[in-house]
Amino acid sequence: MRVAVASANVHYPPGWWVENEVRKAGVEAYFKWFSYDGVHGPRIANTYSDRGWGVRAPEVWYDRANEAGAMLSPGDFDWKDLFRTRKVRWFHSGGIFASLSPGASALILEAMTEARSAGTVVSYDLNFRKKLWDAAEGGSARALEVNRRVASMVDVLIGNEEDLQLGLGIPGPDASARPPLADTQAFQQVIRRVIAEYPNIKLVATSLRHVHSASRHSWKAVMWYDGQLHESEAAELDVYDRIGGGDGFAAGLIYGLLTDRAPAEALRLGWAHGALLTTYPGDITMARLEQVEALAAGSGARVVR
Repeated sequence: MRVAVASANVHYPPGWWVENEVRKAGVEAYFKWFSYDGVHGPRIANTYSDRGWGVRAPEVWYDRANEAGAMLSPGDFDWKDLFRTRKVRWFHSGGIFASLSPGASALILEAMTEARSAGTVVSYDLNFRKKLWDAAEGGSARALEVNRRVASMVDVLIGNEEDLQLGLGIPGPDASARPPLADTQAFQQVIRRVIAEYPNIKLVATSLRHVHSASRHSWKAVMWYDGQLHESEAAELDVYDRIGGGDGFAAGLIYGLLTDRAPAEALRLGWAHGALLTTYPGDITMARLEQVEALAAGSGARVVR
């Protein structure tokens, strides 16, 4: 399955190799290029993270000043070509990109408007990052305004109870008081309030963690779909690097839905991919599809020869 991605990038002549490498990964990319000579112009952002260990919690630092993505705005991409001519089936974005600038959040809304008119599935990962929203123009008030507008346009919403409360202002239990993973009542309670306020949403899903230490997590996934709650099993993870596990969950879930898997199976693919992603350094997956499907089907960690 090929995936189309619209993104910003900076241009070091010759810049063709960037698109070439992306296409090798099976991704058909659409870039808006910005000129950059190493000194002047926008740049690619950096995010630094300390993986943590044991009782030392992971920590993330953002270096996103003057980044190309924040300079994107409506009109930068031909959405009609993507959704109507090229028949892109799914549009996904998230709260991290929305937080970068008013132009970036307006671009998301423009894309979602065109996607919905073309019958394309629209999804959004709230991914509420307080550091980014606090640093942005308008702060938390703008976060609520943007995310509420987005929520009114999506079919699929991804986010845990903390994301839903902080990103949408949905009232609910204290999100910092983590119950055992077997108790999903808090998440179900918040979901009911989300669906009541945004009846356009057909599916809400999240990964759930209970953090015993930086290197030991309990891991589970939950999804509300078509009035029914689906839950994965809980697993105990030995974590190499937790950053990106939630994105891995979203990618696996979306893949499962795009390939017409049953809801419970799609959820397990998300659960499995997110779990595998925590075993690699950084937030980019190195898991192969057969590894994800094997874990989702119940395989263990015995050596494969």
